[in-house]
Amino acid sequence: MPSPFASNPSGMSRRNLLKGAGALAGAGLAAPLLAACGDDKSSSSSSSQGSDTAPITFGSNYSDAAPKAAFATLTQGATTSTKVPITVNTTDHNTFQNNISNYLQGTPDSLATWFAGYRLQFFAAQGLLTPIDDVWDKIGGNFNEATKNLSKGADGHYYLVPIYNYPWVVFYNKSVFQKNGYQIPKTWDEFTALAKKMQSDGLVPLAFAEKDGWPALGTFDILNLRINGYDYHIKLLSHKIPWTDKGVTAVFDHWRELMPYLQNGANGRLWQDAAKTLENKQAGMMFQGSNQVAANYSAANLPDLDFFEYPEINSAYGQDYMDAPTDGFMLPKKAKNKDAAKAVLKYIGSADAESNFLKTDHWDVGVANGLVAPTYNAIQKKSVQTISSKKAVSQFMDRDSNPDMANAMIKLIQQFVDSPTASTVQSIQKSAESQAKDIFS
Repeated sequence: MPSPFASNPSGMSRRNLLKGAGALAGAGLAAPLLAACGDDKSSSSSSSQGSDTAPITFGSNYSDAAPKAAFATLTQGATTSTKVPITVNTTDHNTFQNNISNYLQGTPDSLATWFAGYRLQFFAAQGLLTPIDDVWDKIGGNFNEATKNLSKGADGHYYLVPIYNYPWVVFYNKSVFQKNGYQIPKTWDEFTALAKKMQSDGLVPLAFAEKDGWPALGTFDILNLRINGYDYHIKLLSHKIPWTDKGVTAVFDHWRELMPYLQNGANGRLWQDAAKTLENKQAGMMFQGSNQVAANYSAANLPDLDFFEYPEINSAYGQDYMDAPTDGFMLPKKAKNKDAAKAVLKYIGSADAESNFLKTDHWDVGVANGLVAPTYNAIQKKSVQTISSKKAVSQFMDRDSNPDMANAMIKLIQQFVDSPTASTVQSIQKSAESQAKDIFS
């Protein structure tokens, strides 16, 4: 999930990008090029194909220590299996996303980390990715239909090999709940009552950070899914429902009710620091992805961590939906040594590769069929059960919507966090609708 997108110095206008994307219209995310190895030759050139054991580079956004170590395990396993030497070029997570458009247009790596869903479809529609249907001819039996669909562009071709997904849930420390006699809330009233009790006990009820821009999008997502349902949420993000709709107002009204219990100063705080507030038992709960919270916990404290699903608000939808983003790997159009890159993707698309990856990754869950992961801890086992019980899962606002719209909502939600008033909500909705009309026109 990225923070606000950077400007586009490539000379490609926003309107031209919108026009070029057609039905998947969006804005370029360009900023200064990522440092990477590659070439600028067309995908049809023999030098860009190479041999199936030629060395490749892998652009990675796994910049935090824990996921970086897990990714190293994956690439080492790929080299052992395929004999392809792999050099990993790691860039800060947010910087990688912010600069992705110019990166793909310039000299990208042979392979790159990326996300399933709209964010994949957008760049595929721009002609910046290489179709990998031949890879899926080999690995297709390893995945279910839902995962296959998330890996396709709007043209029906495959562009991603997925590796894992993870749930957005409410985390807490078991010892804190046991010590204070707290009960897992099932409804909104129980949730706010628990937050109030935690506050009176001297705890920050909900650790919360928004400096990076994207974390609070998850709170909007879950409130919208709980109040208005999955279909409404997806239609809103594609502007088939106006942002001035009363359903959106209801989302912000519930968020306003929760604001007194959220950690103050969120717009100036990194999510890693908020997670440490939870780990240090200064906060009672934190709503975010296991990919962040569990990954940020020390090994000594991880056994104390647990989670529950966001409580029910509207009984018509209960707890039927959630954000469960799927991450994976793409092959840039301008990549060098594509045959070797595809050999690596075929390895990554195997259950063995996921199992090896998950020996080091103790917060995500694999997406391959029949995956046996004896290394799963309690958080991962519970994550599998939770995700599989959902009627539908969304990917996250900045993956399910146009990049420009996600950027607009990041800025508007930061305004809301600073001033959670009814007048601010009214202003935000009007601004969101005005920008959506331009973006989706």
